[in-house]
Formats: sequence, structure tokens, C-alpha cells
Amino acid sequence: MKVLSFGEILWDVYPDKKYIGGAPLNFAAHLARHGGDVEMLSAVGCDFLGDEALEILGKWGVGTHLVKRLPDKETGSCVVTLDESSTPSYNLKTDVAWDCIPHIDTKTFDVLYFGTLALRGEHNRISLNKTLESGNFREIFCDINLRAPFFDRDSIEMVLNNATILKISEEELDTTLAAVGVENTGLESVCLELESRYKQIRVVIITLGSKGAVAHSSLENRLYFVKAKPCSVVSTVGAGDSFSAAFLWSYMRGEGVDRCLSHASEIAALTVSCYDAVPEYTV
Repeated sequence: MKVLSFGEILWDVYPDKKYIGGAPLNFAAHLARHGGDVEMLSAVGCDFLGDEALEILGKWGVGTHLVKRLPDKETGSCVVTLDESSTPSYNLKTDVAWDCIPHIDTKTFDVLYFGTLALRGEHNRISLNKTLESGNFREIFCDINLRAPFFDRDSIEMVLNNATILKISEEELDTTLAAVGVENTGLESVCLELESRYKQIRVVIITLGSKGAVAHSSLENRLYFVKAKPCSVVSTVGAGDSFSAAFLWSYMRGEGVDRCLSHASEIAALTVSCYDAVPEYTV
């Protein structure tokens, strides 16, 4: 199984520290933790943050030869500032390297992953369309991943029109549905409506935070539910991305949706119990 993860590589920069991140990067790293063959399709600047990002990805086992170095763009970052009460505010920089992801021939990949944030600019939407047209993907895993103000109806529709496995968090559900004119009348009915409108979708996953997650299989016409695994929560950063990677890993191995949900829940619990978005673990 060869997986291509399309999207942002960025750093969260605090006054005294920085953390590498971006949902596609976290997803790729967790998939590599599972032993997956995964490549990032992204871009970084010819700067220190770009050098460090590539070094970390290499250590995590994520392929980087499709990460373009751009001398005229800086590596993506989100500047985090804290007020007197330590409440953070975020400034996600624009016109950075990952806003200029190149198109490549993707016939050698089995699975494509992407979300909405990388589609905030026209360049990446065009590049992703070319990537989709040139590929022969068995599955396309899409995580809605809304980050205001960097989404619109077109980016949400691009996800829904291409995903074969769709993941939405409970917090993003109403905004996603409103963008495409779907009423939220319950989790199962929402899954059925999305699968009816977007015929290529085979699985809809809705994560519910501390309550667990549900997944509906259109092939089985069945809704599955898993409770969140008990754990001590230290940080929720990267939890959804670890869930996505773990679910996909199990799914591509032919396991049932219930087993995929259970494994994903276990890995997400492990992630939130650690400070790092990509902690050390073996499967």
C-alpha cells in the first residue's frame, strides 16, 4: 500500500518554542508509525524551518522526495501569541511554501489523503485536480479539517466530490452540512444523505471527541459506534490525524469497519495521553 499525503507542512511557533505540524504531515507520520509506505506531497522554503521539517520527516520514516523546496517562499508557520491570562491567539501565515504544492504523476500510489486547509488558494486546487486526474487511487481519504477563515463551499465540495472515505469531526459537522445544504437530523441520517448525494463515498466517519466515534459503511448499510478509550488527556493535538491514519491502516488491510474504529480509537487515546502529536509507539 503506497499512500500520498497532499497538504501543508507548517510550524506552530510560540514565543519560546516551536512544534512541527499540519494535519497531512501528522497523518503521514502516524501511518509511517504503522509501517506504511507514505510520501508527503508538499512544499517548504529554502530556510532553516524547511531543513528541520525534512529532517524530522525522514526520522519518522515519511518520504520527502516529493516535497519541493521553494527559494522565494518561506516554510509555513502559525505564530502563536499568549495574552496575560495565557489565552492563545493564532496567526496562520499566508502565501507560504505549502500554498504552492506542485502537481506530480501519481499513478504509483494506491491511496490519496487531503483536507480543506491546503485548498485555501487557487494554485493548490488546480494542482490537486491534476493529481486526481493523473492518479488511479483505490481509496481517497479526506479529512474535512476546517480552519476559519481558510475554507469555503468550493473546498468542502472538492472533498465531498472525491472522498471514498470521509472523516468529519462533530465540531465541524454543522458547518460542513450547511455549506452543501444538508440538514442535521441525526448521525445515521446524515451519513446516508452524504452517501446518497456523493455516490463514491463508501465510508463516513464522524468523530465525537470524548464520546467516541461512529462510522457508516455504504457497502454494508450499517452504522458502527465505538466508545472513546479511557485515558488521561494531556494534549488533543494530532488526535484526529492519528485516528485517520490508524483507521486507514486497518481498512486497507481488509479489516471490518468495527475493527478499524476500535484500532483508531486506541491510537487516538495513546496520542492524547502524550504531549507530542506524533509520539513513539509500535503497532
